[in-house]
Amino acid sequence: MRILITGVSGFVGGALGRYLQEACGFEVYGLSRSEGRPGSCGSFRSADLSLSVPFDLGRFDAVVHAAGLVTPWAHPEAYERHNVRATANLLAFAKRSGAEQFIYISSSSVFYREGDQFGISEATPFPDIPINAYAATKRRAEELVATSGLKTTILRPRAVFGEGDTVLFPRILRAARLGLLPRFSRPDGARVIGDLVSIDNLVHFVQAALERGAEGDFNLTDDAPVDIYELLEAVLADFDLPAPKLSLPAPLVMRVAGSLEFLSARLFGWREPPLTRFGVSVLSQSKTFDIAKAKAGLGAPVIPTGEALARFVAWQKARR
Repeated sequence: MRILITGVSGFVGGALGRYLQEACGFEVYGLSRSEGRPGSCGSFRSADLSLSVPFDLGRFDAVVHAAGLVTPWAHPEAYERHNVRATANLLAFAKRSGAEQFIYISSSSVFYREGDQFGISEATPFPDIPINAYAATKRRAEELVATSGLKTTILRPRAVFGEGDTVLFPRILRAARLGLLPRFSRPDGARVIGDLVSIDNLVHFVQAALERGAEGDFNLTDDAPVDIYELLEAVLADFDLPAPKLSLPAPLVMRVAGSLEFLSARLFGWREPPLTRFGVSVLSQSKTFDIAKAKAGLGAPVIPTGEALARFVAWQKARR
């Protein structure tokens, strides 16, 4: 099977390239905005997908679109360019190349609204107003994919972590080392429960989607909701870092984050502020998912969260 994967210089795209090539024996061709050739694919080309895909790369059996702008804060136009326009251009390329399947790596954030959400399924209504520009553009990209006329698969992973992670736990560890990782307290005193998905399980789900020719949309997690602060404390302990001691009221911090976002947009050229409302919500609002549809169509997760965390900790320590 000949597969085109975008975003191969990134965490998810790179892991997909390595796994599908080395473990599955697929022929992998990679695309990335970065110039440097990654070691995750047999063939590689640098391209800004938001502009076009002008070259002829031959025929592909499937396209896996893992590229996108995933930073928690940026100018809305940047999200539009890299998440929507790039997807439209790649869909046009997929049609030209005769691809039989188009797999889009979207985000669980398309469902997010203010407050706790439990058991989110594929049938859960989308919010009238997306929680941020990232979620809005991922949702618009999903619409392009679903109406493209191609055989499509939309995957919505929740909080991807594991070996190669550059966003989730590395940010938390940096904040903890600087003593800047607080605990956000809720007025009701409730625990914050959330789902994650390891990169090990995500690549397995993509493999299953390719081999089974799965169509439709699927929410993806490890199917093992955790207490977010208990998880953080366990990971921090593995790195000999103290648990968050400073407790701040979540509603107050949310208002402060909103003010910082306003100042960033108006005065500081959309530079990422120290706090964002989305970041506060992740550590103060419960979000869990029902992945029954994924288990029926793609199979169950293959690696427990604890095992995947142990792999991440070992990998992170080896890099120090």
